[in-house]
Amino acid sequence: MDPQEAARTEDDGGEQAADPEVVEAVEELAPPARVSTSNVATPELFAEFSRTHDPQVRERLILAHMNLVRYLARKFANRGEPLEDLTQVGMIGLINAIDRFDPGRGIRFATYATPTIVGEIRRHFRDKGWAVKVPRRLQELSLAANRAVDELSQKLDRAPTVGEIATRLGIPEEEAVEALELSDLYELPSLDRDLGSDEEDSGGALADYIGREDPGIERFERRNRLSQALKSLPDRERQIIEMRFFRNLSQTEVAKRMNISQMHVSRLQHRALARLREYIRE
Repeated sequence: MDPQEAARTEDDGGEQAADPEVVEAVEELAPPARVSTSNVATPELFAEFSRTHDPQVRERLILAHMNLVRYLARKFANRGEPLEDLTQVGMIGLINAIDRFDPGRGIRFATYATPTIVGEIRRHFRDKGWAVKVPRRLQELSLAANRAVDELSQKLDRAPTVGEIATRLGIPEEEAVEALELSDLYELPSLDRDLGSDEEDSGGALADYIGREDPGIERFERRNRLSQALKSLPDRERQIIEMRFFRNLSQTEVAKRMNISQMHVSRLQHRALARLREYIRE
């Protein structure tokens, strides 16, 4: 593998190499003009770090290439993530690239480090940017499906079919459909979003069509549960509950109708209510 190919395939979390335009632009950067002369990353400095792994040399290399990280991070700005966070993520890629760089390969460090930094930033979007948690395999499949759509659209001069996308990716059509649908999970729509077209205001928002909890359902469930619980009571206790709470009779009136004492009614009522509570809690 030649040095340029080695740089493009360096471990960056499984992502493709950086956009050639980005690499070309990075090649034209002049970091030494933006940093102090004490931090300029010369080939000798890389050779020294490769030989000694001195932390101070490593720090000088990091400082010398911070502008490269900022430049690449700005390419991903305005995608819902703070630029400062993207820069911090890119610094991780930079450090990994410095630790792995072999100055003996004969390539520029910026060319080598760009895919690693970009891959780290893309991984951040892949892991943190999804509105709904999606397994890594499906995230990668969704990204691959979107790339396939773009490539096939240019090649065929039309929107590709699901079968064509599946063939391009070497997967069943069911997985291709799932991968395309996952794109909707990256960013959830706002509940305040108007549902009309750009030319016409519908006067309604997405929130207007989302169901809300109906208190009547909860009351129905409680009544149904209570009905089942009443059937589980002995006949006398059930009669007392029905007369007391459904027909609003006093304990004295219930005692007269059942020809028992009021105290007996009170005890049976207390026992029945305890059984109902136990039944409903089960």
